[in-house]
Amino acid sequence: MAVSSQDVERARAFYTRISRIYDRLADADERAAREAGLRLLHAHPGEQVLEIGYGTGHALVSLAQAAGDRGHVCGIDISDGMRRVAARRLRAAGLDSRCTLAVGAIPPLPWQDGRFDAAFLSFTLELFPVDTVPLVLDDLRRALAPVGRICVVSMSAPEPDERETLAERAYKWMHRHFPHLVDCAPVDLPSLLRGNGFAIEREERLTIWSMPVAICLARPSPAR
Repeated sequence: MAVSSQDVERARAFYTRISRIYDRLADADERAAREAGLRLLHAHPGEQVLEIGYGTGHALVSLAQAAGDRGHVCGIDISDGMRRVAARRLRAAGLDSRCTLAVGAIPPLPWQDGRFDAAFLSFTLELFPVDTVPLVLDDLRRALAPVGRICVVSMSAPEPDERETLAERAYKWMHRHFPHLVDCAPVDLPSLLRGNGFAIEREERLTIWSMPVAICLARPSPAR
């Protein structure tokens, strides 16, 4: 099921509204997981790299530095406000010539088949409606080179042998009742990736606010 235009506009308005203060709201908590994901992706000089949901641009700076003068980073985000903040961050770092920033809802991604060597998503995949996630992953697989790779950082459902914490129950309650404030729900990231055409190479887990976060490095499955 595609995301409705009403949902897109609601999300666009929300993220544009908070774009100037987003780092104060969330970056201190998200930074460790984002940086762990960037280390796992390990972008190389000369690579073509994609970031979906680039937000205020912290990961774009790291990816552009890693890709170097011979590489290029493309990003897409739903919010014009986020694009403006990210563009300022890239200019301040002297890296704006290495990046192309798009604004829009996905899927589809506005790039041709096999364009990218690597892709990065940090606290983004779980923002999509459940029925849209397979479409996003399918289009992402299309845009990756056959030997390309992705790293996804996501709020995670507990492992089968883990007990749900009080914080997790409270978070899910907030998501159900106040989705405009708590807009992402934990997902079973490894199962989502495996079930939608990716083979996981490495997986790490950490916690934010005592809630689990999954970080997965994966490649398109040869079987698909």
